[in-house]
Amino acid sequence: MNELVEVIKGTVKPNFINIRTSLQTYDRDALCCGAPCWRWAYHALHSADKWFINPFMYDEPDFHEEGMDNPDNPTGVVLSDEQLLSYLDQIEQKTLDYLDSLSDEMLYEKPEKCPYTRMELVLRQYRHLSFHTGMLNAQTALAVGRFPVWISEESQYIDDGIFFGRYRKKQITTPASA
Repeated sequence: MNELVEVIKGTVKPNFINIRTSLQTYDRDALCCGAPCWRWAYHALHSADKWFINPFMYDEPDFHEEGMDNPDNPTGVVLSDEQLLSYLDQIEQKTLDYLDSLSDEMLYEKPEKCPYTRMELVLRQYRHLSFHTGMLNAQTALAVGRFPVWISEESQYIDDGIFFGRYRKKQITTPASA
């Protein structure tokens, strides 16, 4: 039985829903640490694509330019949000197909030429994808005063909007308006 693999599949799906929501709400051109947010989104997606399965046996996507996955590096490539969402769809399908090919025992094994077990790779990507999703969502919350919807279980997801309504931008009072 593949109980662990099923748990991973059930918990990775919300990660993909959450980053998708981030890409539907963020300001792609807003700067974060000197780079536009779309570069941070690509960094997170590229990492999930490369590191979830085996970063040492990986083929870059056709649109990738050397160093593009590091937001600090200049690049001549500019990806639209539609391209980023399409790339996310590909990564999600690739990841779910990969998980379907695993047994629980395989999670303790190291893929070819990789110093990490499959479980370590999975856990690293949970952390990394969640970190960058939160980073993008924080940028959105600061800009619009509402936090994008975040789910932890796929079964609880109801597509009724992409923002939580309870977050409001704080009214800033200056001495002149007080």
